[in-house]
Amino acid sequence: MAANRDELIPTRASLLSRLKHSEDAESWQEFFDTYWRLIYGTARKAGLSDAEAQDIVQETVISVAKNVETFKYDPEVCSFKRWMLQVTRWRIINQLKKRGSESRHLVANPATSTDTAATGRIEQIPDPAGFEFDAIWDAEWEATLLSAALERVKNHVDAEQFQVFDLYCRQGWPARKVAQTLGASVGSVYLAKHRIGQLLKKEVQSLRRTLE
Repeated sequence: MAANRDELIPTRASLLSRLKHSEDAESWQEFFDTYWRLIYGTARKAGLSDAEAQDIVQETVISVAKNVETFKYDPEVCSFKRWMLQVTRWRIINQLKKRGSESRHLVANPATSTDTAATGRIEQIPDPAGFEFDAIWDAEWEATLLSAALERVKNHVDAEQFQVFDLYCRQGWPARKVAQTLGASVGSVYLAKHRIGQLLKKEVQSLRRTLE
C-alpha cells in the first residue's frame, strides 16, 4: 500500500537545507515541481498574462536561489509559506509597475500610439494595492497541497486502485460505471474511495504541517 509518510514527504527544513547547496540539482527540481504551480497560479489570478506569469515563476525561483542561504527556517518567526508569499508578491507588483510604466510611455509618445488606445491600456492595469494577495495565495496554496498529495499517493498505491479512485471521486463517474469499465465490483470502488481518500487526507495534513 503506502509507504511511511515521513518517506513520502521530506520536511521543508530538510529541503531548505539541501537547497543551500546550489549544486544539488535534484533538490532544486523538487522545489520547482512543488511550487511552480503555486507561483504561476497566483500571478495569473493577479492579472498577469501567461508569459508574464511564467517569467514570475522563473524570477521567483532565481530570487529564492539567491536568498535561501540567508533564510532561517523558524516557523515561529517566519514560515516558509509567508516568505515565499512575500517574494512572489514583490515580483508580481514589480511586473505590474513595469506594465504601467510602458503604458505611460505610450501616452507621452503619441507617435507610437493613439491617446485613446494608450489611455485604455492604463485603465486596464490593476492596482497592486487592490489585490487580495493573501486570499489568492491561500487558495493556490490549498490547490498545491492537494496536487502534491495526490501525486505522492498515486506513486505509492496500487495503480488500479488509484484509477478507481480517480474515476469515481475526481471525475465523478457513477460507481457502477467505474466497476463495469474496470471489471471490478461496486464494493471495491467504495473501498478504494475510502482507503485512498483516507491516505490522501493524511498526506494533505502532513504536507500542511511540513510546508506551512
